[in-house]
Amino acid sequence: MGPAIHHSPSPSLADVSSRGQKQQRVGLLAALPPLSTRMHKLLVLGDQDNAYAAGNRQRGGKNTAASDHAWAMTRAVAADAVRVGWSKAAFVQVMLDGPYQAGHHARSLQHRRGYDKAATWLYRAWNGAEDYVRSADPISSRQDFHVSLAAFRARIERTAWRGVAGKTDMRNLIARMDICSQAGSWDHTVSERDLAERMGCSRTTAHNSNQRLLQAKVLRQLDNGTPTESARWMLISRVLTSTSHDWSTPQGPEAGGVRSGPAVRQADSGADIDSRTAGQLMQHDAFAHYGLGGSGLALLAALAERDGQSQAELQASASISRPTAYRQLGRLKALGLIRHEGELYRLSPTALEGIGTPTVDCPCPVSSWTETADRLGTSGIGERRRRRHEAQRVHWRHQQVRMAERRRAAQQAPFPHPSVAPAQCIRDDGRAIDPTTGEVVPGLYVASDGRWIWAADASG
Repeated sequence: MGPAIHHSPSPSLADVSSRGQKQQRVGLLAALPPLSTRMHKLLVLGDQDNAYAAGNRQRGGKNTAASDHAWAMTRAVAADAVRVGWSKAAFVQVMLDGPYQAGHHARSLQHRRGYDKAATWLYRAWNGAEDYVRSADPISSRQDFHVSLAAFRARIERTAWRGVAGKTDMRNLIARMDICSQAGSWDHTVSERDLAERMGCSRTTAHNSNQRLLQAKVLRQLDNGTPTESARWMLISRVLTSTSHDWSTPQGPEAGGVRSGPAVRQADSGADIDSRTAGQLMQHDAFAHYGLGGSGLALLAALAERDGQSQAELQASASISRPTAYRQLGRLKALGLIRHEGELYRLSPTALEGIGTPTVDCPCPVSSWTETADRLGTSGIGERRRRRHEAQRVHWRHQQVRMAERRRAAQQAPFPHPSVAPAQCIRDDGRAIDPTTGEVVPGLYVASDGRWIWAADASG
């Protein structure tokens, strides 16, 4: 058993929120390097937005959703503590001796099973965080982030995104990478409607894709947004570690080592596309679901990355089936966007601008992406989607205004009791006056408690 621990009262939500971004660090935190703003909030208040609640798993034992959630929060705080220079002893002391919400599970474990068990649990979280931070590329500037983003983009381009859902998730990640590139951070802000317009799909499709990426631990939702601001998200750039799993566990690494990881067992699929080309094209109506779709987008992106591929090579590089490749290559040839030379397929010189080239298969090529959408029957889908989203935004803003007026009316101060004298009806000598004319009302006075009284001799 460890030494007795005395906890100070926990800070209230109002106290912490009033501090804003100042991070007034007192107590155990005063002598330690400051955590980031988000991690400081997570340590003090806990996971208010449930950003670490979905899909967290601990291997072995009888685990509950609460313990999984606590493990994810502890690992997140530990990783940031490692980055800013805390020691292991300081981290354990803050989690067990401090009144902070992120350490609630560790303190509960100490109360139920003793200090040694709780400390061992925290040591495992700290060791896993150290391994992760050591293996990850340090990001100390915007240039470092763009280097990490380029490595992440290369992994996305060489991942096999199979099926309609896979191609949608590919669009989702490409759109988010463009947003992160502008923001200069893995953290980014985007609404589902804005994301859907960038992806060239419906809001429901974008929402379903977000849920798949959340379950795959490639994406994390940091909050749900506000009535005036979009939700905040974070792309998760995984790195290969020396453990047998892609995330650490409270039980430590299991047998098997690095050669047993799923990333090692999975054979090279041969996928290879140009994600920047896909990001430029996917918003056009021609690549809607009933047009060229995600498979046609992947074919053009694969040829933009490496021109002159056979059908078998395109099946691998674009991650599509043989029937889909046959069908989409026929469509692209009929539009004049690609040329079939022997066994190889090549892009037309101006194919990425939507301008085809006359060939034997296409005597009348398209002249723009708009004409391509007209021929495929998908013209105007993007504009109708944008108008619908804008109408929904206007409706949402009007609804928020009505709700604010309703709340304002409910928060108005109640009318004073009729027996209480208003200030404008009282003269300096305590006599009551008519506020309109200023005349003294005979026999009417104000008592010491502020209420009206009539003098006994008022009638005389």
